[in-house]
Amino acid sequence: MMARRKKDGLSDNHLKVLQVLETYTEKNGYPPTIREICDRANLSSTSVANYYLEQLEEKGIIQRDRHVSRGLRVVKDYIKGFGEQIKETVEMLDELLTIPLLGRIVASEPVPFPSSDFSPFADEFGSINVAKSLLPAQDARRGNLFALEVSGDSMIDAMVNDGDIVIMQKATEARNGEMVAVWLNDKHETTLKYFYQEGKRVRLQPANPTMGPIYINDPSTVEIQGKVVMVVRQVEMQ
Repeated sequence: MMARRKKDGLSDNHLKVLQVLETYTEKNGYPPTIREICDRANLSSTSVANYYLEQLEEKGIIQRDRHVSRGLRVVKDYIKGFGEQIKETVEMLDELLTIPLLGRIVASEPVPFPSSDFSPFADEFGSINVAKSLLPAQDARRGNLFALEVSGDSMIDAMVNDGDIVIMQKATEARNGEMVAVWLNDKHETTLKYFYQEGKRVRLQPANPTMGPIYINDPSTVEIQGKVVMVVRQVEMQ
């Protein structure tokens, strides 16, 4: 779900940051910190919050004094003209959860990851908004979820296609039959498969009749990074 573009090139998240600045300052008599903006605007990191603040400053919508703690101020003449639009945006965004997009996961034969792909140490480079109502209540906790773009077609019978986004719950263990993101630490490879513990070995099972399972004889080399809780389908434009 992409943020809608607004007047003056502002997105929904820009307006949510403005709303947080305005309401927090009115209530407390001083502006919020970047961490408080991040938490109240439901942004995935302080770097994302700072990104929106820098853009708002460039447009002359807010003023920042970097030599003063909490040195943020909304230009009043601007915010008054956006009152109803911001209110509508806030109501909409309150129903969304912003989930960090960490990279790409291979849904085919495991392959070595390039530096931009998923690994246990990947840095956030984007995010996706998902309606909270589409996620199980226990999975909608902020900080517990991340997203990966799928590359490959080994899970097509599970309705996971190349280019789809999988929403993952962070986990280090899995039950048999769960779809997981796996890091094979001895090969520096990633893959998305069904997980099965079979005695002293692990079977990573694709959902594609043309592909065979992957057997791992040393379970210590299999590091589970997360379980799939939702799939966001890639929509082809006509």
